[in-house]
Amino acid sequence: MVDVDARRSGVAGSLVGRTRELDRIRSFLDRAATGGEALLLSGEPGVGKTVLLDAAAETASASGTRLLRAAGAEFETAVAFSGLRQLLLPLTEEFDRLAPAHLRALSAALGIGDDAPADRLTTFTAVLALLRGAAAARPLLVIVDDLHWLDRSSTAALGFVARRLAGSRIGLLAASRTAAASFLDSSGLPEDEVQPLDEDAAAGLLGARFPTLAAAVRRRVLAEAEGNPLALLELPAVITAAQRIAREALPTVLPLSRRLRMLFASRVTELPAATRRVLLLAALEGTGDLGVLQAAARGRALCDLQPAERDRLVGVDQGTGRLVFRHPLVRSTVVGFATEEDRRWAHRALADVLTDDPELRAWHLADATPGPDERVARLLEHVARRVLGRGDGVGAVAAMIKAADLSPAGADRSRRLTEAAYVGANVTGQLRTVPQLLEDARRADPDSGGSLQAAVTTAHLLLNGEGDVETAHRVLVGAIETEGGDYRADDRALVEALYTLLQVCFVGDGRPELWAPLTAAVERLQPEAPTVLALCATTFTDPARATAASVDEVETIIRGLSDVGDPVQIIWTGRAAFFLDRMTECREPHWRLVRDGREGRAVTSGIAAAVNLCLDDLLTGRWTEAQELADEGLRLCALHGYRLIEWPFWFGQAFLAGCRGDVERATDLADRMTRWAEPRGAALVLSYSRCARALAALGQGNAEEAFRNVAAISAPGTLAPRTPLAFWCAIDLVESAIRTRRPAAAAAHVAAMEEAGIGALSPRLALVVRGAAAMTAPADRAAGLFEEALAVRGVERWPFDLARVRLAYGERLRRDRAAAEARLQLTAALDTFDRLGARPWATRAGAELRAAGAATSSSTERAPESLTAQEREIALLAATGLTNKEIGHVLHLSHRTVGANLYRVFPKLGITSRAALRDALRSDGCEPER
Repeated sequence: MVDVDARRSGVAGSLVGRTRELDRIRSFLDRAATGGEALLLSGEPGVGKTVLLDAAAETASASGTRLLRAAGAEFETAVAFSGLRQLLLPLTEEFDRLAPAHLRALSAALGIGDDAPADRLTTFTAVLALLRGAAAARPLLVIVDDLHWLDRSSTAALGFVARRLAGSRIGLLAASRTAAASFLDSSGLPEDEVQPLDEDAAAGLLGARFPTLAAAVRRRVLAEAEGNPLALLELPAVITAAQRIAREALPTVLPLSRRLRMLFASRVTELPAATRRVLLLAALEGTGDLGVLQAAARGRALCDLQPAERDRLVGVDQGTGRLVFRHPLVRSTVVGFATEEDRRWAHRALADVLTDDPELRAWHLADATPGPDERVARLLEHVARRVLGRGDGVGAVAAMIKAADLSPAGADRSRRLTEAAYVGANVTGQLRTVPQLLEDARRADPDSGGSLQAAVTTAHLLLNGEGDVETAHRVLVGAIETEGGDYRADDRALVEALYTLLQVCFVGDGRPELWAPLTAAVERLQPEAPTVLALCATTFTDPARATAASVDEVETIIRGLSDVGDPVQIIWTGRAAFFLDRMTECREPHWRLVRDGREGRAVTSGIAAAVNLCLDDLLTGRWTEAQELADEGLRLCALHGYRLIEWPFWFGQAFLAGCRGDVERATDLADRMTRWAEPRGAALVLSYSRCARALAALGQGNAEEAFRNVAAISAPGTLAPRTPLAFWCAIDLVESAIRTRRPAAAAAHVAAMEEAGIGALSPRLALVVRGAAAMTAPADRAAGLFEEALAVRGVERWPFDLARVRLAYGERLRRDRAAAEARLQLTAALDTFDRLGARPWATRAGAELRAAGAATSSSTERAPESLTAQEREIALLAATGLTNKEIGHVLHLSHRTVGANLYRVFPKLGITSRAALRDALRSDGCEPER
C-alpha cells in the first residue's frame, strides 16, 4: 500500500444525501488531528461506506494530513498480519526509529526479517509506536475498508491501537458491513451506522445519473434499491434501453450487475441447498405469502428458511406475517445464482398451488415451460387482454409475445405477434419495435398480412414514418372491405380500424375521395355504429355542420366519461368535444391518460391525451401549461418515433410564439409543419400551419399576410366542409378582411357563420360570431352587437378571444369618439393580454389607450406605438449599448435580423442613429436598462 496523496478531488462535493455523515467525519478529523480518535463506520453492502472513506481521505489530505489506507480481502482472512502489512509498508523509512525489540517484533510480523515472531503485546505496541512516530511531524489518518474481511491478527492490532490514541495526532477510520462477523472487539469504540439514502436523496441521485428513466421504471428501481446508492447506480445500467423508457416490460426480478451480484453472493451461496430452494420460491413468488411457500415447498419452508433467517437475509414481518427479504438485492441474488433447471422447478411448483390467481399461474406456467405449448399460450393470451383492459399496454405486449413464443402453430404465432405489434403501435409507444414484430408474424404465417390489426399497425407505421396518407388510406380500406365481414359494431378490431381510418381522413382534410369509404363503412355497422365513432365522424371533422342532437349526445357522453377506462373512447370523446368547446369538461380523464403515459403503461394514449389538453389550453388561456405539454409531447414523440402527432405540438408552440411576439420562431415552426405536410398530402397540417402564420401576422399588424393565410384555409363567405379550422379561424378572417379594406369579404364570412348557426354551439362561439358581426356592422348597430357579445354567459373561460373582442370594441369606440367607454374596454383587454404575455396584442391595446387619452402601465407594452413588438425589444436593448450580435444572443435572432429591424426603427422614431435612440424612448415614458 502506498501513501495516498488524496488525488480524488471533489468526492465530498459529489455525494448526494450525505450531509450528516460528512459533518460527522469532518468533526472526527478535527479531533483526531489534535488529540487522536477512532471511528467505526458500519452499513449494508453498497450503502456508500467506501465513498465516505474517500471523502474523508480527500478532506484530510487537503489539510496536510498524511494518509495510510488498507482494505480487507476475503481470500486473505487466514493470512496473519496481511492487512497490517498492507497498511504499514509505506512507513518502512520510519522503522529505524523504533526500539530494537519493537523493530524485531514488527519485522517478524510483517515478514521482512528473519527474527522469530514476538509475543502479541510487543507486536501491538510496536505498531502503536510506529504510528505515533509517523504522526510526530504532521497528523496521520489510518483508513481501513472492509474491516470484516481483515485477518484476525491485523484486526486485533488495530483494536489495540484504537483504544490508545488519546494524546496523539492519529485518526483511525474503519468501515465494516452491518452485522458481519469480524475479529474486532468494538466495545467502547465510537461507531456510526451509515443509513440508506432517504427517499428524496435516492430520487435525486437516480434522476441525476439516469434522467431519461420512465416514471414507472424510476419507481421500480427506487423500490428495489431501497436507498442503496450502489444499487441505484447499477440497476438501471443492466436493463435494456427499451426497458428504461418503459417501451418494454421489466422482468419480475431485476437482473444484477457483476458488482451487485457480489454484494450478497457469499452469504447466499454458502446456505444449504434446501434453504436456497425455498428462497428461490420466495423470490419468484414475490409477495412473501407463507401459506403459498409452505404448499410449494411441501410443508418444509419454515424449517428450511431458518439458516437464512439466522444470517439476516430474510425475516417475517410482524405486521403482515409475510416473509420479507432484508434487502431486495438479496432476492435478485438468489434468482441470479439459481440454475435454469432450478428456476423452472420453482415456477412449476408455484403454478401448481396458485390455482386461485389465473394471471400469476399463467406466467409461472409460461416460465416453467421449455418449449411450445398451446394450452399455456392461450392462458397468456387471455392474461394479455386482461392487463390491456387495465391500461397496462407494456404488460400486454410482453404477455402476447411470450404467448407467441409458446405457440406450436405458425398461424397462432403470427396472430399473437400481430396483436403485440398492434398494441405496441397504438398504446405503448413501442413503435420502433413494431416492424420487426410484423416481419416475424409474416414469417410465421405468410398469409397473415391482410388482418385488420396488421393493417392498422401498418397504417400507423406509414403515417409516423413517411407520413404517407394515400397508402395508409388504401391499406386500411382494403383490409376493412376484406375483413369487415358482416360489419358488426361489437367487432373491436373493425371499430379500431375505423377510428384509424378516421384519423387518416382527418389528416388528409376535406377531400371527399378519402371520406367516402369511411362514411359507407360506419353506416354499415350493425346494429348501429358506436356513438363516439359516429359523433367523431361529424362533430370533430365537420363541427360547422353539427346538429343540436349531436351536441346533446356529446354532452351525455362527457357526463359519464369519468367512469370510462378505455383510452380510445376518452381520446375520441375529447376530439368530438374540442371544436364544440366542451373539451374542458373532459380534462380529468385526459390527465389520467397523461399520467399513465408518463409511467410507461400507455405512452401513445398519453401523447394523444396531451394533444387534446394542449389545444384546449390554448383556447382557455392556460398558456404556461400548454407550453409545458407541447414541450413534453415533442420529447415523447421524438423518443418513441411518433412523427404524425408531433405537428399539433408544433402548432401549439407556434400559436404561443406568435401571440407572444416571437414571429421568427412562429414562422420557423409553421415552415416545419409545411415542409412535413406538403409532400405527404396532409392538408390538415397545412391548415394549422396557415392558422399559426395568420395569428402571428395579426399580432404584428400585418393584416394582408393574415388574410392570405386564413383565406387559403377557407374562402371568404364559406365554411369549407370537413375543414374544422375554417370554423376556428373565422374571426381571424373577418378581422384581417376589415383591416385590408375588404368589407364585402368580411360581411360574407359573418353571414356564413350566422347561417351555419355556429354561435349556438358554445358561449365562445357566440362571442366570436357576435363580435365578428359587430366588427362589420354600421355605426348605429356596432355597439349593440358588441354589448351582446360581451354579455354572453361564461365567456370569461376563453380570455384571449374575449380580450380580442374587447380590443375591437375599444378601437371602434375610440374612432367614434367615445373615449371614456373605449378606455374601459381597452383597459380590460390590455390587462388580459398582459396576464397571458401576449406582447403584440398588449402593444395594440396600449397604443389605442394612449390615443383614447389614457396613460398605460402595461408590463409588456412600453415602446412607441409605431414599433412592432420585435422592433420594440430590439430598440430597448440597442439603447443600452448592446451590439447587434449581443442583442441577437439575448433574443435568439441572427445579427442580420437585428440590423434589419433597427434599419426600420430609426425612420419610425424620426432619428438617424443609436445615439438618439435612448432619448426617443425616454420621451415616450420608457427607460432602457442594461
